[in-house]
Parts: sequence; structure tokens; C-alpha cells
Amino acid sequence: MSDLRVALRAQFPSLASGRVYLDNAAGGLIPQHGIDAVQAHLTRYGATNALPGHQPGAEVLALRQRAREATALFLNADPADVALGPSATALAFRLGAAFSRLWGAGDEVIVSGLEHEANASPWRELEHVGVKVKVWHARQPDMRLHLDDLKALLTERTRLVSVTAASNALGVTPDLPAITQMVRGAGAWTAVDAVHSSPHHLPDVQAWGADFVMFSPYKVFGPHLGGLWIKGEHRERLPWPKLSFFAPGDMAGLEHGTPPYELLAGWLGTLDYLRELGGKPELTRAALVAAYGHIEALEQPIEKKLLEGLLALPNVTVYGPHNLDDRVGTVAFRVNGETPTQTAQRLTAQGVDVAAGHFYAVQPLSDLNLYPEGIVRASIAHYTSQEDIRRFLNALA
Repeated sequence: MSDLRVALRAQFPSLASGRVYLDNAAGGLIPQHGIDAVQAHLTRYGATNALPGHQPGAEVLALRQRAREATALFLNADPADVALGPSATALAFRLGAAFSRLWGAGDEVIVSGLEHEANASPWRELEHVGVKVKVWHARQPDMRLHLDDLKALLTERTRLVSVTAASNALGVTPDLPAITQMVRGAGAWTAVDAVHSSPHHLPDVQAWGADFVMFSPYKVFGPHLGGLWIKGEHRERLPWPKLSFFAPGDMAGLEHGTPPYELLAGWLGTLDYLRELGGKPELTRAALVAAYGHIEALEQPIEKKLLEGLLALPNVTVYGPHNLDDRVGTVAFRVNGETPTQTAQRLTAQGVDVAAGHFYAVQPLSDLNLYPEGIVRASIAHYTSQEDIRRFLNALA
């Protein structure tokens, strides 16, 4: 094991259990920096709210702004365009409520065939106001999206295309810049679900060319939070439900209520871990780029061992890409003669934790005739070791 991997694994207390954790797609482990930050906030402030009339309240208010600014660095965005809320799903439904006040009969939305329902159900809700929803199916057997198929669906009535940056069930990573360019050329907007890609590749809303991007800090080694970025030029045009005193376009109006300040503090603690991993004295975009350079280098050999090891087992069927091109380290499979739940329960009894089910990936698993029973999903993070994969494959065989 590399010295870097040994050092960073020591910063994740959950790994001290000795269990193999391969359910990172459902939620990442949290480094000590993040845990300490949550505890320190609660110890100092309790449930103090962000009110400028007294010192503790002013400090909590400043924390909220720091969290927004740090999240903007993470996304390569302007802080004014960022909201933090309870989950990416909740924020997407709030955005969908704004769309329902803009669109109606005659308008169309296209949902990619790889989506988690957080980037599908909120837009399907628009059918209640007359919007037509189309599906851009992934092609089997590798379950990749093809631009020709999207082009055939786009019309002058298309208002939105939703697409994931990485499939949470199959690990596939679509070509976002090419997709957003095509959608923009048709006069429509793109909503990107970056929840599953963000632990593996640093988000960049500018390079992607999207209009809306959601992600979940709890998948990126932070506490349970959701994040949403809206392209600045759209904000004042979007009539989302809000408290009356918020100005149009103020992202705080989209956050709905009192934030979980201790979780914002924890997210800042996690970002400080990433800053440290990047080897920089301050949290900057350059620090995050450096950190993710290490993350990608650490994950590549682990992803290779995981995928190739599963493909080599004669009693295992792997779904999605069978190569390492344009994918992250999340692999969907089934074991012959076992349900996904039986496989996961057999493994967890041996100290190896993987997930079983559909993981809200209704469309891709329906297209593969695997819904609702689903699949077994093994998913890595940068702290996953070669020994973890060896133990997993031995337990599975």
C-alpha cells in the first residue's frame, strides 16, 4: 500500500472497524477534520441561529457565507449562484416547482436513461402541468448514451435535458461538454446530476457548460447535505416558492428555512481535509485540483482490480461497461443463483459491505430488466485499498 494511502486512511476513523467498506456510492466516510468541525460547532454554538444582533449569531452567519464560498470553489462557481440544503433531491424538487410556473402544454423535457430519480422525478412532475417528458435511453449492453439518439429527441419545444455526470448504479460517465453544447444549440437548458461523479472527479460547472448542477457533500466525505448551482443569468427568471422577503434570484430563498449549521461546519472541515490532501496552505481551487489529482491516481489501480476481478469470476454477470474507459469505480453485478440481497448479506457476514437494490436508478435498471430487485453494487473511494478488493473478491468467490 502506498505511503499516501496509508496516511490518509488513518484520517478516516470508520476504517478502524476492520470491515471492508464498498458502499461509497451511498455515502462516503468522513475524515477526522469533518467530525471535529461538527463537534466544535455544537460545543461552541449549540443551536444558535444566524442573527447579526449578537456575537455568536454573527459568527454563525459568517459560517454560512464561508460554506457557500467554499462550495463555490468546489464547483468552480460564483458563491451567489450556490445553495446548500438537506439533499440534492429536495433542491431539485424546489427547482422543479419554479419550472412548473414557467412551462406547460407544448413544452418538452428529456431525461437521460442513466438517471438517479433525483434528476428524473422532479422533472416528471412537470407532466402535471402538461409538459411532455421523453427518455434518452442508453444503448445496451454497455449502457452508454449516444449523441445521435439525443439529437433525434431534441425539438424547438425542448426546455430541459437532464443528464448524470456519472451513473450511480453503473459507473458510466457521459461526455458532458458535448451534451451541453448540443442542448444549448437547440435553445434548451441542461440539468446535471454530479452527485456520483463528485467523489471521483472535481466538478467544474464552467467547463461542463451546464445550466444547473446538483451534488451531495455527503458523497464527498462530508455530512448529509445537498448542493445546487444555478447559472447566474437564470436566477432572477426562476420563480421558485420562497419566503416573501427574499429578493428574486436570491439563492437563500431556495434553501427554505434554517440551515443545519453544524453540518455546514462539517463540510468545511471535509474541504480542509481536501485542502491538506492537495498540499496547499489555504483552500483554493488550485488546492482542490491538486487533491483530486491524488484521488484519481489512488483510485485508478483499485478500480482496475475491482472490475477485472469481477469479470474473471465465472458465476458473476457484470452490467454496464466492461472496460475502464469513461467510468468511475462503481460496478453493478449479480451472482448466479443468488438475489442481490442474498449476495450482500453473505458478504456482510464476512465483514465486506456492499449494497443491494435499485438505488433509485429506476430507468437504467428497468431498461436492463433488473428493476425492482436490482443489482449488487460495489463502489470504491480514494481510501479503498488493494487489500479491500482482495478480501471482497475472495468473499464473493
